[in-house]
Amino acid sequence: MTLMNKHLFGAAVLLIVIGGVIPAFAQKDADNEPTSWVYFSIVKDDNGKPVRNAAVVLHPVNPKGKQERGGMELKTDPDGKTNYDGIPYGVLRVQVLAHGFQTYGEDFDIEKSKTEITIKLKRPQGQYSVYDDHNANATPKPDTPPEQQEKKPQ
Repeated sequence: MTLMNKHLFGAAVLLIVIGGVIPAFAQKDADNEPTSWVYFSIVKDDNGKPVRNAAVVLHPVNPKGKQERGGMELKTDPDGKTNYDGIPYGVLRVQVLAHGFQTYGEDFDIEKSKTEITIKLKRPQGQYSVYDDHNANATPKPDTPPEQQEKKPQ
């Protein structure tokens, strides 16, 4: 082997070693992070009965409060329950979608090895309109300002 080939070979080996070491420090080791087994119970708000076949969407949230890429979707069983083992500790954004119910969303701080979350879904509410009479029992306001009402022509 010539001297130049030895230097190129040594440089290549050095790059391979450095390339393997730097990413190990830059990434968290997912195998050593604590995880939680999260149990979800999805029920109706008005009567507490289970909501079956609801979609429970899970998204990790970074320390800055931004939703990270990835995530997963679980479906509830006939008892309104679903679970997942292996959720890393930290903030977890949970969204629940079910036919005939309002979409639910909330962030939960996962910090125990077993976490139980009960979510109560509400039925859709009527739309609010500024054109509806919202205060039917109130006395109607006159069109003239109060100063002019008190003065009576003589």
